[in-house]
Amino acid sequence: MRIIIIDDDKNIRNSLSWLLGKNGHEVTVCQDGEEATDISKRESFDIGFCDVMMPGMGGLKALEKMLTHQPELKIIMISGQSDIATAVKATKLGAFDFLEKPLNPERVLLEVKKLEKQLSMQAQVEKLKNIVDLDYQMIGDSPVMQELRASIERAAPSESRILIYGENGSGKELVAREIHNLSGRSGPFVQLNCAALPRDLIESELFGYEKGAFTGAHKRKIGLIEEAEGGTLLLDEVGDMAAETQAKLLRVLQENEFIRLGSTKSQAFHVRIVSATNKDLQQEIEQGTFRKDLYFRLNVIPIKVPPLRDRPQDIPQLVDHFTALYSLKNGKRAKNFSSEALHLFSNYQWPGNIRELKNTIERLSIMTRGDTIEADDARGVLGLPSTPGEDRNRAPYDHQAPLKDILNQFEHQILQDAFDRHEGNVSRMASALQTDRANLHKKLKKYGIK
Repeated sequence: MRIIIIDDDKNIRNSLSWLLGKNGHEVTVCQDGEEATDISKRESFDIGFCDVMMPGMGGLKALEKMLTHQPELKIIMISGQSDIATAVKATKLGAFDFLEKPLNPERVLLEVKKLEKQLSMQAQVEKLKNIVDLDYQMIGDSPVMQELRASIERAAPSESRILIYGENGSGKELVAREIHNLSGRSGPFVQLNCAALPRDLIESELFGYEKGAFTGAHKRKIGLIEEAEGGTLLLDEVGDMAAETQAKLLRVLQENEFIRLGSTKSQAFHVRIVSATNKDLQQEIEQGTFRKDLYFRLNVIPIKVPPLRDRPQDIPQLVDHFTALYSLKNGKRAKNFSSEALHLFSNYQWPGNIRELKNTIERLSIMTRGDTIEADDARGVLGLPSTPGEDRNRAPYDHQAPLKDILNQFEHQILQDAFDRHEGNVSRMASALQTDRANLHKKLKKYGIK
């Protein structure tokens, strides 16, 4: 901690400086308020100890002036002639605390420890805020991204429902958040992943329930529609919603009111419904798995999110962005990408889109030993051959190995890619790979993917 001590008593200055310096803090001493206010213009401090009674500029005036230069500075006032009125005035002017002379060394160190913990928590909150700000930014200036931004800006202020199309990992949630941010709505952004919940839980999550509505309903639960009042509700992967839930959602959208499970009373709501899907809903309608009337209710304004392979010129920007993000998250210096590694990233097809790119950069940021991520590091994490001239999209294998081992190697890679792409959601993996869940669980266990 950087600590400034202001006191006209040399013995107080020396003893406090020795005590705090001995405990690892960096200390600056001043003999009057004028010197302290002058230094506070040029240097920043975490904590100050300031005497109340000093010749020239008094402690209260010094407190006031120093806080105008550094509002975040925590100043503890000290005095041998303290009274309630002075302590109250100091507190009103922004003092953190008030200590009486003679100073108790243990009390001084306790105050510093308390402040150190508080400032550490503030720094952590600020760090998390920066991470959230970085995590929810739309990156890229390619023509398709400019077109996407223009669509969002036109659609966001309206009341119309929006259906966002895009492959897994392409950034559909990010687009939904941007729509909410630009909508001017005062309510929260709330989301429900329709593919992640069993069908019998989606309704209770959406509409909520009353106490005693079913076994285990020990108290009333507010549903997501009610929670999102005045804001935006994202129905993510809406194409995976069960048929019976689709029917109930259609009625809710038609009447603009809902009923909690276990209740007979309907409630009106004012929520912007935004949906997202990675499926072709027209095809789902033809197959009888999605309601045509619900589709028309949700698909008032369609927005298509481009896959990453359609915007390779954005990849260098995305690499810089995610490298900075994981540097901040992990408290490490940001890695640099060599031009060859960046070239590999820009020419890779990224079947898992932004999510795959993000996960890959996180892995490289943590596991790469040096400060620079080289081409071989990139090849290794992307499963590309190290020998130039080989097919880039085919994983390297031992040509002398038995066919069974080669097939196992490819199967392992395909399953690992699908696992990363679907964030470990076995149901979505089984659907994408067109296999049953039981067989998929066996395969994942076989290759130790968990």
